Amino acid sequence: MKKLLTGNEAIARGAYEAGVRYASAYPGTPSTEILENLALYKEDIKAEWATNEKVALEFVIGASFAGARAISSMKHVGVNVAADPLFTNAYTGVNGGLVLVSADEPGQHSSQNEQDNRNYAKFAKIPMFEPADSQEAKDMLKTAFDVSEQYDTPVLFRVTTRLCHSKCIVECEDRKEVNIKEYVKNAEKTVTVPAHARKLRVKVEERMIKLAEYSETTPLNFMEIKDSKIGVVTSGCCYVFAKEVFGEDASYLKLGFTNPLPHKMMKEFASKVDKIYVIEENDPIIENEFKMLGIDCIGKDVFPYMGEMTSDVIRKAVYGKSLESIEYDKSKVVPRPPSLCAGCPHRGFFYEIGKRKDAVISGDIGCYTLGFAPPYNAMDLAVCMGASLSMAHGAQQVFNMKEDNAKRAVGVLGDSTFFHSGINSLLGTIYNKGNSINVILDNRITGMTGHQENPGSGYTLQGESTQIVNIEEVVKAFGVKNVRVVNPNDLKAVKETIDWAFDLDESSVIITRWPCVLKKLSKEDKDEFCGVFTSKCKVDEAKCIGCKKCITVGCPAISFNKETKKAVIDANTCVGCEVCAQVCPVKAIEKEAK
Repeated sequence: MKKLLTGNEAIARGAYEAGVRYASAYPGTPSTEILENLALYKEDIKAEWATNEKVALEFVIGASFAGARAISSMKHVGVNVAADPLFTNAYTGVNGGLVLVSADEPGQHSSQNEQDNRNYAKFAKIPMFEPADSQEAKDMLKTAFDVSEQYDTPVLFRVTTRLCHSKCIVECEDRKEVNIKEYVKNAEKTVTVPAHARKLRVKVEERMIKLAEYSETTPLNFMEIKDSKIGVVTSGCCYVFAKEVFGEDASYLKLGFTNPLPHKMMKEFASKVDKIYVIEENDPIIENEFKMLGIDCIGKDVFPYMGEMTSDVIRKAVYGKSLESIEYDKSKVVPRPPSLCAGCPHRGFFYEIGKRKDAVISGDIGCYTLGFAPPYNAMDLAVCMGASLSMAHGAQQVFNMKEDNAKRAVGVLGDSTFFHSGINSLLGTIYNKGNSINVILDNRITGMTGHQENPGSGYTLQGESTQIVNIEEVVKAFGVKNVRVVNPNDLKAVKETIDWAFDLDESSVIITRWPCVLKKLSKEDKDEFCGVFTSKCKVDEAKCIGCKKCITVGCPAISFNKETKKAVIDANTCVGCEVCAQVCPVKAIEKEAK
């Protein structure tokens, strides 16, 4: 059976065919669709969203110890969060096979950094696979589970954005049922007190020696010897890109199993070609290994250290020019920076907090990061998931040291990010008697990655109804005395609530609660937000004075007609949140009749 699959869909299919019983992840582009597709195999696989990547991997490690084949997936920065259990799991090994999928993002399409997670395999001393297309992604994943169980190790399965989201024809097979292995109590293997861990450390090195032998013989690493003038060494998607540039006549060393690397094969390949190009995205890991072996090669001295290594990039690096393309006037291309959606519930909060010149606003990772941009200019700091409340506390502690301090630190994050790691940040703030302002933008879903369920939504990944975690009750349980819940579309209420928090000299929590405008409302949301988004707004041109005040709310549904000098609201995108109507000084914006 053949199917047209993205890399993410193929990985999910490979896990299904490999007999995986349990899967867990935290959503993050470009990895999100892996678990969403695994969740479709309800009869065979238990798939669950975790509150963060560390928890997801720990869920999977527990499932592996219990005897099932298990998989976790996350974006590259998620592995940073999961690194703690990963490194020790490298010592303990597995019972049922365990694979961790790291979806790296060369080019930083939707990420705060560009890191090469191949380094994690070397650092943790675990085997690593790098498929080049969807077919390899499915097939290699099945092999990865075999390697995991054969060598008693977790496996890192590294993919990149281009593979995750591009499609090719995949030959699918039936599921291989793998029995759940018996759990046998063995504290020396699974309880890593120092006395046990020292012995396990020796086993890690012994395992790497065996894996080095495997790397030399596995068909995942192979040579294609043709023209001896040029030899190209690649891994992952770079193999496909390189073939577009050098063609079928060049010689290739295709590496699919890349930790440890096959030194004997690398030396043999070098002996058969005159010039070696090492093409890899981000860090020169393979290049450095060649040089360590005393083999001359061309790598990052020609190819860029950052971004995707597409065929155009490779061609320009090697030949100094790209293929001919249609010329056009680039000055006429209208820039389209990302913006909050029309009707986004975050808009009202950022519109008001952006007016406070005494605020230093610490943001987080989510849709609301766009609050930094005009017209709001309402975010000053953003580093990683959950850091907003922590950084706000640290900044406020320093501001408090100044006698003439006129600054208040405001931490802002979303509901899913709060459950991810912001909850720990808030707990630390309260424990240390902080007086920063903490804002949780609760839009009832994990918005940025495509509406995945979270502990505040009331449903699991596979559609089961579950307990809704009440954020207000959680923060009060921490000991926060100053808590307010506000409708972010009510600008007067938002302003009054912000002023209230700024007047306090102790910690406060503001919860803005309104569903994401793109969300398919659950029954609970419909009950709580009855009548939401039922009619649109329109401009009464007779009243409009062309002051452009409504434009300052930054809603993409609103524009200004230069000829008529009147504001215009696009009925196709407006959802009737009425934020624009509240800022109009002449009441020229009103709701349409239902």
